[in-house]
Amino acid sequence: MRSVRARAAIGATLVVAVALVAAGLAVLLVLRANLIDQADLQAEVAAREVAGQLATGTPYDDLELDDEEDHPVQVTDEEGRVVIVSKELRAVTGTGTSGVTPAPSASPSPRDGDDDADDADDDDGSRPGRGEVSSDDPDFSDGTATVDSTTADYRFAAVEATTPDGVTLTVYAGAPLAAEQEAVNTVRGAMLTGLPLLLVVVAGVTWLVTRRALRPVEGIRRELAAITASEDLARRVPEPGSRDEIAALARTTNETLTVLEASVERQRRFVADASHELRSPIASLRTQLEVAEAHPELLDLPGAVADTVRLQVLAADLLLLARLDAGEKPGSATVELGALVREEVSQRTGDRIAVGVEVPQGGAFEVNGSRGQLSRVIGNLLDNAQRHAEGSVAVSVAADGRGVRVEVRDDGAGVPEDERERIFERFVRLDDARSRDDGGAGLGLAIARDVASRHGGTLTVGRAAEGGAAFRLWLPRSA
Repeated sequence: MRSVRARAAIGATLVVAVALVAAGLAVLLVLRANLIDQADLQAEVAAREVAGQLATGTPYDDLELDDEEDHPVQVTDEEGRVVIVSKELRAVTGTGTSGVTPAPSASPSPRDGDDDADDADDDDGSRPGRGEVSSDDPDFSDGTATVDSTTADYRFAAVEATTPDGVTLTVYAGAPLAAEQEAVNTVRGAMLTGLPLLLVVVAGVTWLVTRRALRPVEGIRRELAAITASEDLARRVPEPGSRDEIAALARTTNETLTVLEASVERQRRFVADASHELRSPIASLRTQLEVAEAHPELLDLPGAVADTVRLQVLAADLLLLARLDAGEKPGSATVELGALVREEVSQRTGDRIAVGVEVPQGGAFEVNGSRGQLSRVIGNLLDNAQRHAEGSVAVSVAADGRGVRVEVRDDGAGVPEDERERIFERFVRLDDARSRDDGGAGLGLAIARDVASRHGGTLTVGRAAEGGAAFRLWLPRSA
């Protein structure tokens, strides 16, 4: 039962079994109802035929009771006494009375006739009146009849008839149910014989089809196990040529492996780059400390402080990147970008170039997110502009569609068009020597774009009107 194939085969077999049993019962019920309706019709026709003869005044002894074996007849009067029965009828049930011998006190029809009465009628020139047969639907009942020592099940129809003398009689005529029972038994036997065979076929076909359908899954499982054992994320699982869910699973698995491989490669490169970046300030700081230990008068205290600050900034950047990679949510606080830009610029007292601020008065530039992370983005963009500007750095805030745009511009050399995406990668510096001397590690822009993306925004770079780079941060406006 742990196998998908076994569960699928058992489930399909159970469903088919329930459906076939329900359909079989419905067929049997419909067949039986139709056959009983036919028997009712035959019994009604036979009963009305006898009732018609009685209504016309036919004497009891002259009644034509054809097919007495197939249609046994019993006639009773108003008091339930039997007045007429078929000649071969020995016993009967289901007609309200089991008698099969006419009662001696039953009033006879004028079979032989009274000669004096006939003469009187002839003298008067009149004939007895005509009776009638009830037009109401007959009553039907199930019963048995023994005809000539053979007992069988019958369907009886009861029809009332009134003789010309005004006597009301009830005619019971039966129709055999042997054909109905035989047909139902034959169909039921065929169903009971064919049902197990059909269920075996359904189970076998389901097992084979499921095994064939799941065969690619086994290939995917084996390849994933091999990838896990070898830790080679460059391998891919086989993709079947079909366009079903298994093929979609294989494609999705390969896409996941591709993303995982890129993530692991990025992580390895990140660790290597971080180690490389940390090596320089640590080595410089160690050298200064070792020299100071041997020659205290040669201690370069400002240089040691600068290296320590550089290590502190780099560690903070690495920690923030780690939190972003771990999926840290930016929060949902409301941040007014105009006020945040003014506050960030006012705290930058050590910049070599004064920053121009362009924020419209009375504008509402509210966004949702983390105030600390957004402040870090603006600070990183301003730091980048300070490193590359010749003599002008400006920041502006404006509404842009359904969002807010913050633009940081400088008049430096700008960013070549073919490098405008690469600069947002981690540890990428277009001017490596100068950036290293200025303390840059190539993480500021990467952090800025990651934060913008996690806030539902974008960060791009273009050419500024001053001739340098223009970094544009767009964030969706707060609701």
